[in-house]
Amino acid sequence: MPETMTEDNPYHYEITVTDDQAGARIDRWISSVLPAVSRTRAKALLEEGSVFGPHGPVTDPARRVAAGQSYRIVVLESPSAIPEPEPEPIPLRIVFEDAHIIVIDKPAGMVVHPAPGSEERTLVNALLAHCGNALSTIGGALRPGIVHRLDKDTSGLLIAAKTDQAHTSLAEQLAARTMTRQYRAVVWGVPSPRVGSIEGNIGRSSADRKRMAVLRTSGRPARTHYRVLQSFGTAAAEVECRLETGRTHQIRVHLASRGYPLIGDQTYGRTSPARRAAAARAKSALDFPRQALHAARLELLHPSDGRPLSFAADMPKDLQELICDLGHIRPD
Repeated sequence: MPETMTEDNPYHYEITVTDDQAGARIDRWISSVLPAVSRTRAKALLEEGSVFGPHGPVTDPARRVAAGQSYRIVVLESPSAIPEPEPEPIPLRIVFEDAHIIVIDKPAGMVVHPAPGSEERTLVNALLAHCGNALSTIGGALRPGIVHRLDKDTSGLLIAAKTDQAHTSLAEQLAARTMTRQYRAVVWGVPSPRVGSIEGNIGRSSADRKRMAVLRTSGRPARTHYRVLQSFGTAAAEVECRLETGRTHQIRVHLASRGYPLIGDQTYGRTSPARRAAAARAKSALDFPRQALHAARLELLHPSDGRPLSFAADMPKDLQELICDLGHIRPD
């Protein structure tokens, strides 16, 4: 398999379609030429804008490849370099569980599945210890049961599937946008208007492949609905967000693109000196150690019998204290 690797990007592949591979769907082709990348992961790479063809990013998993075409595939993690996760008896905050699904209130700081540098003490390790073999296999050995993800430093609700049938149903609900995911965020500045939607394609930044960005001509469509719950002068606000789509870093990228980055976000969180000065009475905001984002509510249909389910997770202590501290800012 022809490939090119560099020190800065060790999982950067340049692969040319052979005659016998012509006509295959590109997601199937990627998983065949990169055996460590599952078809589900291949689809995610396409959606993230991490696959580049002769004319730029390729995002449609159903696209057919042609003999002689060369594709560049950027994989920020190498599944083959990560050992298969082992069960670890890590305590879980279980919100709901039955024979089909399990809903977890994930703490900030916990990685969802193994990745380079985070091979142990992930949510997957904890789920393997708790559920044993009763997890769906669709996500592969590194992501058993994982239907959707939360960033390491985002707290809150996450659902995992115990059966392949449940996994398929949940994935279909996500794709059909019938699963409601509601978040609470604390941002720099006060979004205007106070209720609205943010639309903009999201994909890998051409300047930094580890960052996502709002893109004009590539990426995947994304829409975030938001509502300001309370403001703290002009320095900051507590915002409720609802995802209509589920792109990587979507809330963080969309709000930052409008000039309202999440407090504590080390990747997208730069804000003006004036806002930081206005928050001087709330010292915790100036050095908050993670992005101030919490997955607060989850609504879906049970994958077995279709009954509506609704789950909620209280704001964790650190976010409660941040909001309380911001309350000391005097209104302008």
